[in-house]
Amino acid sequence: MGSEYLPIAVLLFVATAVALIAVALGHLFGPRRPTERKSLPYESGMTPFGPGTRRMPVRFYMVAVLFIIFDIEVIFFLPWAVAFRKLGLFGVLEMLVFISILVIGFVYAWKKGALEWE
Repeated sequence: MGSEYLPIAVLLFVATAVALIAVALGHLFGPRRPTERKSLPYESGMTPFGPGTRRMPVRFYMVAVLFIIFDIEVIFFLPWAVAFRKLGLFGVLEMLVFISILVIGFVYAWKKGALEWE
């Protein structure tokens, strides 16, 4: 039974070894001459002004998470629709439970104002 997973284990081992060797070689043989000028921030040939990082509103992340959630919902509908006749009443009830959970999440996000953009 374990022999079926041997090629995957070998592939993971080889990929990890190659990555570690590449990082080690870059660290060992790479140039290291730090200067004050090299450590300055650089952007498009111009001297940057203002902070290098800025705070992003949580709303961007909320929209991204909601998009992923409802995109995954659509992905689950296709296999269900293909096997609809084979699943019978059990498949319909399971999909109703799935849709109701998603509707509850959608209503919750709507009430919290995650879908409003200002």
